[in-house]
Amino acid sequence: MLLKTMKYKDEKYEKAERGSTRILPKTVLLILLCGLSFYLGGLYCGKNKLQVNDVAKAGSSLDVDNSPQAKSVSFPECSSDYQDYTPCTDPRKWKKYGTHRLTFMERHCPPVFDRKQCLVPPPNGYKSPIRWPKSKNECWYRNVPYDWINKQKSNQHWLKKEGEKFIFPGGGTMFPNGVSAYVDLMQDLIPEMKDGTIRTSIDTGCGVASWGGDLLDRGILTVSLAPRDNHEAQVQFALERGIPAILGIISTQRLPFPSNSFDMAHCSRCLIPWTEFGGVYLLEIHRILRPGGFWVLSGPPVNYENRWKGWDTTVEEQRSNYEKLQDLLTSMCFKLYAKKDDIAVWQKSPDNTCYNKLSNDPDAYPPKCDDSLEPDSAWYTPLRPCVVVPSPKLRKTDLESTPKWPERLHSTPERVSDVPGGNGGLFKRDSSKWKTRAKHYKKLLPAIGSDKIRNVMDMNTAYGGLAAALVDDPLWVMNVVSSYAANTLPVVFDRGLIGTYHDWCEAFSTYPRTYDLLHVDGLFTSESQRCEMKYVMLEMDRILRPNGYAIIRESSYFANTIASVAKGLRWSCRKEQTESESENEKLLVCQKKLWYSSETK
Repeated sequence: MLLKTMKYKDEKYEKAERGSTRILPKTVLLILLCGLSFYLGGLYCGKNKLQVNDVAKAGSSLDVDNSPQAKSVSFPECSSDYQDYTPCTDPRKWKKYGTHRLTFMERHCPPVFDRKQCLVPPPNGYKSPIRWPKSKNECWYRNVPYDWINKQKSNQHWLKKEGEKFIFPGGGTMFPNGVSAYVDLMQDLIPEMKDGTIRTSIDTGCGVASWGGDLLDRGILTVSLAPRDNHEAQVQFALERGIPAILGIISTQRLPFPSNSFDMAHCSRCLIPWTEFGGVYLLEIHRILRPGGFWVLSGPPVNYENRWKGWDTTVEEQRSNYEKLQDLLTSMCFKLYAKKDDIAVWQKSPDNTCYNKLSNDPDAYPPKCDDSLEPDSAWYTPLRPCVVVPSPKLRKTDLESTPKWPERLHSTPERVSDVPGGNGGLFKRDSSKWKTRAKHYKKLLPAIGSDKIRNVMDMNTAYGGLAAALVDDPLWVMNVVSSYAANTLPVVFDRGLIGTYHDWCEAFSTYPRTYDLLHVDGLFTSESQRCEMKYVMLEMDRILRPNGYAIIRESSYFANTIASVAKGLRWSCRKEQTESESENEKLLVCQKKLWYSSETK
């Protein structure tokens, strides 16, 4: 309401100003202009200008003024026990929710009256993260000060503490001798991992994301997925290392991804009970896998003949579990593709002929989902025990028909036509536009493309244009599509990029201090009727690393208000022209300062 009121007042002042200039004598007008010039000169050189650090080094900046609509705000510090606060997956609230199917680990966001309006402090002794690619193998202990994995998994070589650092040897439950040899075997079983056919993957129960980290060197972009927990901090370790990751769990709701999106899914002893509850967890993997995509499983019950003694079970029980799994996979049109040692690979049917039996057999289980269930609906959408059959009109979405990487990045995806108003011409123009914008951003913020920026989030993308324009830089981009916007996320995945659905009226599924750069393109303009600006800005501050950056592209009307809130967050900002020097749109280039909790001083 405040933003709407400000808009009406702004329009009213504009009308009044236009009317008054018609009757003011020229002499009075000249005096007013001289006075205004003197005032602006003092404002530019005076104390009202926001001070900047790194963000002031690139080019000249426009002043961020204290206009009537930009009221001063400030926020207190949260207490130090909130240093790893994740509002929608808060262990403090777990007792309020049920334990069945681990639903307490799903998203449960606080109501408006319970939202925190404070700045999340870093841990005592926090340092700027080690830069990529060195960060892949080590991080500062004080940045993620949790020893649980180090103590409980020491024999599996997930990580080890050496002095002030955690070292990541690349081990895991199913690959204690190193992830590279494990992935080498996987590539022997799936040649499509070597030639650009497979570009995107998801790792469920990712540990410290060593599998996803290894795949980055092989040109495969992985979303590492794990739930929030009290001690393990798996996703926090992953992001501290510079590896894409997100908090999440397959429980009672769909994962926040569209159907037919990932080229490969992976579970390395992730302890997900795939055959229980009507097979709904495996049905969700089926939904998000592209036709012709691969599901890789290592751990129980694979290789049960040789492994069962170490699993505290019987060979008969594990044989039964494997047969149940195979039958379930067959019923949803997966075929065993390859199997060797501890790794088994199944492939989702590349076409729809296999699914005909679901329509012809009323007793088939799992049944075909009815048409009322939108395949891409994935924001607080309940899991259902039915098969999402790929649309027959999509003839080029299967893995074999999708162009290989990197060609697919700039090929017009078939699903762009499903976006209202979307077409090939618009897609090409969008790509060209973001190449121009990215070039301009690099002039304003030279840190882009350097080792200062690794983890990037495009908070409200359309087709992933910014990520595509930065693809040759040593960074990765989490492309976020609003759950209330046009459904463009399938196009993002079809290009070989990664992303997620989200509603910015709520907190994002990540730990604090996990992104180096946040990019906003008209988010406050488009969401101002639903989301209160201060809560969105507080969330941006929570997930942005100290000394990290934000590029906020907004209407001129909102720019000063955003800058005022940013100042209350202890950010330094400057206002810049867009690449087109539009009067209707401005850029704010901001940097978050490193500060420590007053409780630890």
